[in-house]
Amino acid sequence: MKKGANKGLRDLRQPTVKEPPKITFPCDYSLKVVGDAAEDFPAAVCQVIVKHAPDFDETTLQVVDSRNGRFQSVRVTIIATGEQQLSRLFEELKATGRVHMVV
Repeated sequence: MKKGANKGLRDLRQPTVKEPPKITFPCDYSLKVVGDAAEDFPAAVCQVIVKHAPDFDETTLQVVDSRNGRFQSVRVTIIATGEQQLSRLFEELKATGRVHMVV
């Protein structure tokens, strides 16, 4: 290869560091909370969410069962007011022992 032939090409051996997207608060923030399917799972998730986002409209909650019915995802949109609110919400959802994942 000629000297300078790869001028302008990025060195693929060097990983590209991406900054996480910046969120401007307050904003609408969508969550998907996944856990074992149970009749009271959506209500348990909703109870935690209302503590951290009192303006949450429970009528917008969506429940989706997995293909085999073993899991449920509870999908909600809240008004997020800051990183601390989201961090505490995630922690409390996980602390229930019923939540497998929050996306």
